[in-house]
Amino acid sequence: MPSNSPLNIKSLLADAVLAAKRAGEAIIEVYGSGFTVEQKEDRSPLTLADKRSHEIISGHLQTLENPLPLLSEEGRDTPYTERRAWDYYWLIDPLDGTKEFVKKNGEFTVNIALMLRDRPVMGVVFLPVKDILYFAAEETGAYRISDTSWINNRLSLDELQAKALRLPIKGEEGERTFTAIASRSHLSDETSAYLETLKKEHGEIRTISAGSSLKFCLVAEGTADVYPRFAPTMEWDTAAGQAVVEQSGGAVLQYETGCQLRYNKENLLNPWFIVKGPGLKQA
Repeated sequence: MPSNSPLNIKSLLADAVLAAKRAGEAIIEVYGSGFTVEQKEDRSPLTLADKRSHEIISGHLQTLENPLPLLSEEGRDTPYTERRAWDYYWLIDPLDGTKEFVKKNGEFTVNIALMLRDRPVMGVVFLPVKDILYFAAEETGAYRISDTSWINNRLSLDELQAKALRLPIKGEEGERTFTAIASRSHLSDETSAYLETLKKEHGEIRTISAGSSLKFCLVAEGTADVYPRFAPTMEWDTAAGQAVVEQSGGAVLQYETGCQLRYNKENLLNPWFIVKGPGLKQA
């Protein structure tokens, strides 16, 4: 099927979940070994887990009946002249939070997003150490599963939804102290200043920290209300998490314009953005 043909997004969700699950299993194997850490050209860390996860996810998705273009942090550098013509494509971070992986704090994720031109329409975020899976798609909603041991090759979307909690999770959002979540490894001065403005607006606030795209998911489920990101991220860092947030009723907005965070730009670096939970979407 050409990449500009309509797709049944729901039918691809189970495939993405299975790919993330398999990749997570491979990551855990490396996590428990004496792995070494390389350094990429941008001085960010790279491990065997990143490489294996990329190979598993790309191998699985590219062998589907109707393969789509794929853009991955660990894949080839596809020139903008080629990818600007894409309609549907996969956007992947095989191991988001490599610094968290190296620190062995468990807060790293596998991110798989299905994109339609400049926006995510489906996303899967898997935390291998905690065995928690978030998934979302347009016209499907956003969900969380806390045990993936039953997931196998005969996985269906109906089964996924039946065993999952719909986001936001009742009781997580609502009557509690206003909560902001920030990066564990990238807390900038600008973020600290923004948190001070929130204190003036909401009174005393609670601030929690987490790594990787887990921050998006904690906003989507209602554990946190807002996640300001005033430090560098790439498109593969945010797409899957954005899908989960948006399908839970929240929003991911560019800080300067207030518009939805967009994708497949010539420069894959994201602008600063703010993630708002369902209760703050219009605020």
